[in-house]
Amino acid sequence: MHDDSVAKLHALLHAYAERKAKAQTAPSASHAEGERQRRACGEILRTVVRPVLEQFQGELKSAGHEAATRDHTERNDAYPSVALSFTPSAPNSPDALASAIIFRFDPRHGIVVQRDVKPSPRRGKVVTTTGDRLGTIGIDLVSADWVGTKTLDFVTAVLKAN
Repeated sequence: MHDDSVAKLHALLHAYAERKAKAQTAPSASHAEGERQRRACGEILRTVVRPVLEQFQGELKSAGHEAATRDHTERNDAYPSVALSFTPSAPNSPDALASAIIFRFDPRHGIVVQRDVKPSPRRGKVVTTTGDRLGTIGIDLVSADWVGTKTLDFVTAVLKAN
C-alpha cells in the first residue's frame, strides 16, 4: 500500500474511533427508547409468534414435510426475528427447495413479515432469492390469530409453487 493511502486509512480509523467513543458516552433518550422497543418486540416474538410457528412446524413434519424454526430474539448484533422454513416433500418433487417466512422487528414499522417462496426447479420456474412482504403490524397488536393467518398464507403459497 502507498504511504499516502496508509496515512488516509489511519485518519479514517481514528475519526471513526472518536465518533464511536462519543456515541457510547452519551446514550440518547431515543436510543434508550429504541432499545426498549427492541426488547419488547423480542419478547412478543418469543411468546406469541414462536409458539404458533412451532405448532405449524409440528403439523408440517407430521405430514411428512421438512420444517424448522429459527429464533434470533436474543442476539445483540441484529434485530430480533423468528422464522419458519418449510420444504415440501412429495414423491414427484424430491428436489424441492426450502422456503421461509420471517417475522422480524423493524424500528419504523413494528413487526414486519416477509416470505421467500422457492418453487421446485422441476416446475421450470426460475428460482429467485427475493421475498415479498406479507404485512406489518404494531408490536402491541400482534396476536396468535394474525401470526396463524400469515403463516397459513405462506404454506399455501409454498404448496402452490411446488
